Amino acid sequence: AKLHWLPQETILFDRASLTRRLEADLDQSSEFIAVEAVLLGRQAMGESMTHGLFRDRWRIRHGGKLMHAEELLLAGEVAALTAKPAVLAGQVAFATLLYIGPLAEALLPKIRAIAGESGGASEWQGKLVVRVSAADGFSLRKLLFPIISLLRNGAPVPKVWNL
Repeated sequence: AKLHWLPQETILFDRASLTRRLEADLDQSSEFIAVEAVLLGRQAMGESMTHGLFRDRWRIRHGGKLMHAEELLLAGEVAALTAKPAVLAGQVAFATLLYIGPLAEALLPKIRAIAGESGGASEWQGKLVVRVSAADGFSLRKLLFPIISLLRNGAPVPKVWNL
């Protein structure tokens, strides 16, 4: 079985408060792709998220074992926090991609080549984790499209993602 979780970007406005979680319990033979993209405001509209709360929790089980767990918390002065070089270096669009399946190791060098200096990727134990960031939503989409297509074995992004 294959599960592709590919929602469009979450747009967070100033003073937003969002807590969400993603949980999946997959059979050992399953292949899983998840993409969560976040925009801190809409730059084209002159909007930014300077303050607020965003909490994201992932728990993915594969064959009954916890395969991936992560927590993201942006709270308070979000713009000041994300301006730090170790956080987002001022970028306002970011995404996490997760692939669990037999091709994780083979996909790693290709994903790294696409992400370039805009992100990073790691693979271990059949799991591939990719994180990318961009200056705006359009630039993030241009970066995500080829990565998502590669993870989907060449299939294009879902039609709702079209620019």
